[in-house]
Amino acid sequence: MTGGALRRPRLGNFAKRIANMSDTVKVVAILSARPGKREELKALLDGMVAPSRDEAGNLRYDLWQDSSDSNRFVLDELYVDHAAVASHRATPHFQNYALAVGGLAERTALALDPAAVA
Repeated sequence: MTGGALRRPRLGNFAKRIANMSDTVKVVAILSARPGKREELKALLDGMVAPSRDEAGNLRYDLWQDSSDSNRFVLDELYVDHAAVASHRATPHFQNYALAVGGLAERTALALDPAAVA
């Protein structure tokens, strides 16, 4: 089982984009596939990775699969600020995901502000 591929941050504007870590937003979503829906869920999640990573406000977008439960996936996302999260949620790929995911998985999502981040 593989999770999201590790990637190096986009260099160019990276330092400027994270100069104020207090503005960043971490989104963590835990998705458990409904019976018989694992492959369909994985395909939906795989389709989110590349377009989400290409968004201007995205710093990280990784997909993980639980090593002890192959029906459970975790999205690990990092954005420059809340506006970038809002922009992500307005994209066609997110809108497609939002329409489809309820039929494929139980989902818990958290949007986190930094408390003690280095």
